[in-house]
Amino acid sequence: MKEKKILYIQPIKGNEAGDAELEAFLNEHKSSSTTHVDVVSFKQAPSHLEHHFYEALVAKDILKTVRQAEIDGYDAAVIGCFYDPFLDIAKEISQGMPVTAPAEASMHIAATIANSFSIIVGRNKWIPKMHENVVRYGYRDYLASFRPLGIGVLDFQADKERTERLMREEIKKAIEQDRAEAIILGCTMEFGFFRKLQEEFALPVIDCALASLKYAEHLADLREVCGWTISKIGGFDGPAKGELKSWGVEAYYGLEGMF
Repeated sequence: MKEKKILYIQPIKGNEAGDAELEAFLNEHKSSSTTHVDVVSFKQAPSHLEHHFYEALVAKDILKTVRQAEIDGYDAAVIGCFYDPFLDIAKEISQGMPVTAPAEASMHIAATIANSFSIIVGRNKWIPKMHENVVRYGYRDYLASFRPLGIGVLDFQADKERTERLMREEIKKAIEQDRAEAIILGCTMEFGFFRKLQEEFALPVIDCALASLKYAEHLADLREVCGWTISKIGGFDGPAKGELKSWGVEAYYGLEGMF
């Protein structure tokens, strides 16, 4: 099987150190002989997407980066936020390259290996959007609970001991009170904690950044071996090139050469 190139998009204003740390973590867990992972972020963007206004601000950059990834020969792309921002639209503009995101990947994996899961999130603010995705993806009956830690995206990696302590407290409640059989860490910035917690609680603890990488690898394999990729005969049918050209969409929105 040929080497696969996966692009992991952090849809925020990133920095070299943060991107490199996440890239090293993902490459540590990739299919070592067949996958190459690149992590990219944006030079001008909010530093987190907790608010949907921030999410809207990065829409064009996310979609442009996904489309450019396909042009550059990547085998799959990940939109690295647990809101799964603009995932359906990314699938619509893809010409065949699989695209996934952390919530879609994590819930699919969790529902395959457990009868129920709880999602560990940062703040109550996140829950309505995430619950909407749970229902939309068809996993309402698997959801045991959301368990917020009371911290924001930028806090997870800033004080790892505190983050781990808060996670431990809420995972214990999810198991004992909510009867969760698996735990999803519901923010990509919760990366790196899963293995220690998994060993301690003796149940699957799904790192959503890692889950989206492994799922992207799987989707790339399915496309290569079986020819299974994004269906274009219905909801993911993309915009007509003639319309894009006649309306001047590429030039007006800075998308020259994208389509």
